[in-house]
Amino acid sequence: MSLSMYDASVPVFQRALGNLDALLRKGEEHAATSGLDLSELAAARLAPDMFPLTGQIQSACDSAKFAAARLTGTTGPSFADTETSFEELHQRIAATLDYLASVNAADFEGSETREIVQKSRRGERHFVGTSYLLTFALPNFFFHVTTAYDILRHKGVPVGKSDYLGAF
Repeated sequence: MSLSMYDASVPVFQRALGNLDALLRKGEEHAATSGLDLSELAAARLAPDMFPLTGQIQSACDSAKFAAARLTGTTGPSFADTETSFEELHQRIAATLDYLASVNAADFEGSETREIVQKSRRGERHFVGTSYLLTFALPNFFFHVTTAYDILRHKGVPVGKSDYLGAF
């Protein structure tokens, strides 16, 4: 049995986003017990030129939904990127998970060779589906998930590798 593009993407995104949501809950618990202001935690960043925690969550969600949409040749939902609270971040993750749940494996048929054009401030990048998923979409997604984890950890939230990986 071969690994499908669906299997290599949607379940991976779903699992990591669920773990990310749990990491945010640990951040909330830590803030409540340590007196850390949640708005300070939401605005925390690792370096001045990096997104804050809110931006990392938004970018992780966008990476997942854009990957699913591009690979299926459809248009995913649009989110305003206005989240500032933990509750809003949980809602953003939930909305992304809802979208991913609406995509099915049959929608990915032919995505291995689908031409993907990604537009950015730096211009256009052209990929073939498999290359897009493996060399851009997944690494970009995990960059933002990991950076969100790192911000929480840097701010003293007691999380570790098992929290990042989640239950098996």
